[in-house]
Amino acid sequence: MRVLIIDDEKPLVKGLTASLKKEGYSVQAAFDGEEAQRWIKMNQFDIVLLDIMLPGVDGITLLRRIRESSDVPVIMLTAKDDHADMVLGLELGADDYVTKPFNTRVLIARMKTVTRRGNKGSKDSYFELKDMKVDFALREVVKNGSVVELTAKEFDILEILIKNRGMVLSREKIFELVWNEPDFDTRTVDVHISNLREKIEDDLKNPFYIRTKWGIGYFFTKEVG
Repeated sequence: MRVLIIDDEKPLVKGLTASLKKEGYSVQAAFDGEEAQRWIKMNQFDIVLLDIMLPGVDGITLLRRIRESSDVPVIMLTAKDDHADMVLGLELGADDYVTKPFNTRVLIARMKTVTRRGNKGSKDSYFELKDMKVDFALREVVKNGSVVELTAKEFDILEILIKNRGMVLSREKIFELVWNEPDFDTRTVDVHISNLREKIEDDLKNPFYIRTKWGIGYFFTKEVG
């Protein structure tokens, strides 16, 4: 797996690079946004670790540019517990975030989570409803004949909701299933659901696919369309 680390803290990058290489990852580092953009144009990466506070082109701007042409999984690294930055990053398509200082083992676990592929407990590899088709094996969503670009986390959430169709899942449960952690951040789940709806729903005020059970959580419709 090829990893691109984008961070201007050279000691951190050096240590993280050594740890990731021990785990078998191929690692490339960039210390500012401009350098990172050059690497992204020249290479195909499996995951990007992106620091928010970068010299020159900041992390949020860089994330926006990455999402214009790529759905590569992105984990944001932030030195401050700034929920505004975290939420903004998630809204722009980041898959997860880790606050510095972080435990390398925790970071690697999150990397494996956002890059995992394949089915999650169901033999069904294909789902179709109205004008939307979902291929779980290819991790591809097609709506009205066009491919919908989802982040890894967005697809994970959609898959879980579809495979538990009609069952209301709490925010806590969704976080546990998708992030593989018992702790949760309600805002993180809500932001991902909001992003999903913007991409697959025709009417955001009256969503058809992903419904809300107020005070409890979310569920995928049982209607046939």
